[in-house]
Amino acid sequence: MNRALFRTRIKFCGLTRAGDVRLAGELGVDAVGLVFAGQSKRRIAPEAARGLRDALGPLVDAVALFMDNEVDEVRAAIAHARPTLLQFHGNEDDAFCRRFGLPYLKGIGMGGEEAVLSGRLLHARYPHAAGFVLDGHAPGAAGGSGLRMALARIPDDMSKPYVLAGGLSPDNVGAAVRAATPWGVDVSSGIESAPGIKDGALMRRFVEEVRRADCIELGEGDSVHGCNACGR
Repeated sequence: MNRALFRTRIKFCGLTRAGDVRLAGELGVDAVGLVFAGQSKRRIAPEAARGLRDALGPLVDAVALFMDNEVDEVRAAIAHARPTLLQFHGNEDDAFCRRFGLPYLKGIGMGGEEAVLSGRLLHARYPHAAGFVLDGHAPGAAGGSGLRMALARIPDDMSKPYVLAGGLSPDNVGAAVRAATPWGVDVSSGIESAPGIKDGALMRRFVEEVRRADCIELGEGDSVHGCNACGR
């Protein structure tokens, strides 16, 4: 993908405090993820999501994340969090994911021997997905583990946008963005001091490193130079 005039989207996931939600918006993050998966250390109750949603600034998406939740649980979370996008990380099929009337991303564990390595197969299984979240954990395991995503495992035939997740931090996200040119990046543990407790300095550094990676000049002979993200 040509890096010219391209901006990598950023999602901070697993937020549990209103102050962290507000800071994410101030830093220019595109989306904030609220986790409702039962086995997650960052899980929040649907009732708690209302206050976090109210702290969200305009033009920032709220993403509700699930993993094999029951239909009633998903609906309760949607009612309180009012998300603009859903994210499913379990064994949900396409019919389940689309039944709630909102666009969705499907999380795919790319670690382990059972990982799906074909974009064509992913698109066939989830034809209505808006995109995919490619994570470092093994298929069937929970996300947010901090397991590093092996960039070589990214299918080379992806035709829908994909978000890179798994083991990202301010120290490595710039290199990952330059190497993989994903539509977006998704971070949780890499900007935390404890599960669900985000570190403001790490949040800021993460955004800075992504924007720096977006500011790559084209090679000699190309017609456009400069940085779409920072205007230089």
